[in-house]
Amino acid sequence: MSPAPAPGDADADPVRQVWTLMRRFVEAHSRHGELADALGFRLGGGRGKVLLQLRQGPRTLREIAEANGVDAPYATIVVDKLEAHGLVERRPHPDDRRRKLVTLTAAGQRALETADAILLRPPAAVGTLPPGDLERLAGLLARLLAADAAGG
Repeated sequence: MSPAPAPGDADADPVRQVWTLMRRFVEAHSRHGELADALGFRLGGGRGKVLLQLRQGPRTLREIAEANGVDAPYATIVVDKLEAHGLVERRPHPDDRRRKLVTLTAAGQRALETADAILLRPPAAVGTLPPGDLERLAGLLARLLAADAAGG
C-alpha cells in the first residue's frame, strides 16, 4: 500500500508528489537534534558542510568560500566558529606563508565520526523493504544524484 499524499497534494503532479513524500520521510527521520546533543552544539550555518569538505584534506579560506558559494568574510566566520569549538585550525600554507590552510583537528575528526554514526544510520523503516525494492530504490536514487550532478 502506498502512502497517502500530503493534504493539498492530491492534485499535484507526480514529480511534486514524489518530492513531497521524499521530504516528509527524510524530515520525519532528521537526526540533527541528536547530533547537536552528542556534539554539544549545532553544526548549522554551513559549518557541517565545511567540516565534511575538510575530510578530503586542508583547504584555503578562498577554496572554502568558492566551494560553498559564499564570500571570503562569511567563510572566515564559519571557520572562526569551527575553530572556537576546536574542530579546525589554521596553519601556514607551505607555499605561501601569507595564506592559511584550514585543517581538521583530532576533535574535528571525532566530530565527523560522530556525525557519520548518527546521520548515516538508516531509519528502521528502510530495513523493512525487501531486497529487490532496496535495490530498485538505490538505483533510482543513484540516477537522481547523477542527473543532479549533470545539471539535469
